[in-house]
Amino acid sequence: MATKDTSIYDAKGNLITDNLYDPNTGTGNGHIAYDSTEYDSANKKRAEITDYIRFRLADGIVDVELEKEHYEMSITQALIKYRQRSSNAVEESYAFIKLLPETQEYILPNEIMEVRQVFRRGIGSVSGTTASQFEPFASGYLNTYMLVAGRVGGLTNYELFVDYQKLAMKMFGGHMNFTWNKTTKKLTIIRKMPYQSTGAATTEDAESCLLWLYNYKPDWMLLNDYMAFPWLQEYAYAFAKRTLGEARSKFASIAGPQGGTQLNGAALIAEAKEEITALEEELKRFQDGGMPMTWVTG
Repeated sequence: MATKDTSIYDAKGNLITDNLYDPNTGTGNGHIAYDSTEYDSANKKRAEITDYIRFRLADGIVDVELEKEHYEMSITQALIKYRQRSSNAVEESYAFIKLLPETQEYILPNEIMEVRQVFRRGIGSVSGTTASQFEPFASGYLNTYMLVAGRVGGLTNYELFVDYQKLAMKMFGGHMNFTWNKTTKKLTIIRKMPYQSTGAATTEDAESCLLWLYNYKPDWMLLNDYMAFPWLQEYAYAFAKRTLGEARSKFASIAGPQGGTQLNGAALIAEAKEEITALEEELKRFQDGGMPMTWVTG
């Protein structure tokens, strides 16, 4: 039986985050620094680029066929290009986060690639069952349509209720403004959550909010995706063909009986360029299972 991976969640199902919150003071003021040890150094990334250039130019090939590292690089480049161009490389999800008192910055898990929106449970400065959260219209709607058996309300009242909620959220803090750094995974909430309890602050005073996220799909998932795998396979093939063309272009021909054999380096490069262009056009047409953009206003 399959089990859910809960490594990035706590016992209550909330995201595990890094923050500056101190339970002794009940605050988390200040700017949190991300852990630079979790990221590759600049020298390592420069070395990766150097290896990429070497292999692209067919370095290390003394014959007219590719080596194992060139095949590995072709698959890696196919995955890199796919993650850059395709919406199918991420998955949409929702997760809860605890916004602690007087704490604005949080470091989210590395699996999260994009934060679309932060949803609150209520409106105003706090959320919960306090008097500031009591809405007569909402209570009247609940009493009329939910608690009293046998009554049937009209859609007009429901529409007015939903419009009322939207307007109240816009006017009284229902929408959370934030900034998101996709490299450092830092989520900065553009407001401080107030602490209104009496006595020492605890994590129980945190407000639970819902995050609309896009998560990183691991390599094994992409390679097992029946829509993505054919594209990855063809792109890796085209990339390897171009590298092989670079290697065979080093020699006009190889010695052999009856004057030797003419190599097809230029033809391989030309074919690879056409195939890569066609594959990139497939991503634009979402043939890999990606989701197209919806209507954009502005």
